[in-house]
Amino acid sequence: MTKEKLGSLIIEWEEGLYRVAKTLLYNDEDCGDAIQESIVKAFSNLHALKNDKYVKTWFTRILMNECYAIMRKEKKLVSLETMPEKEAYVREDYSDLYMAVSSLPEEMRMAVVLYYGEGFSVKEIACIEDTTESAVKNRLLRARKKLKSQLSHSGEKMKEVVRV
Repeated sequence: MTKEKLGSLIIEWEEGLYRVAKTLLYNDEDCGDAIQESIVKAFSNLHALKNDKYVKTWFTRILMNECYAIMRKEKKLVSLETMPEKEAYVREDYSDLYMAVSSLPEEMRMAVVLYYGEGFSVKEIACIEDTTESAVKNRLLRARKKLKSQLSHSGEKMKEVVRV
């Protein structure tokens, strides 16, 4: 794979990369930093890519590692008392589905975003997350159940509001 080809693919994946970063990081600036660092690392380690077929999986794994690095760095720098709550980053204009996905535990949320949002296969997600295919399938199953429960519950709330 050439650097030019990798660059054009990264541009093509721009929105998806942001969604993956946003799944782990709630701050837009941190997402941008993670993506930029991932691009730098990908270009400097392009020789490590053994099969061009898996370039998106490879790059997504680099991005996730950068997100985790930012999370570790912030954890060291900011005490929990001064850290804003997760809800401070949530905007009111997001859909119920977005809010429900955001409330999932990290491993389920990542599996949902990679599978439904980015179109990765279960096998590719298992490779990205360094786990088994059955673990990914179980995460997706549990996530679907939780989402169904949350969304049906929020739908009932909406019906009550409309009746009033």
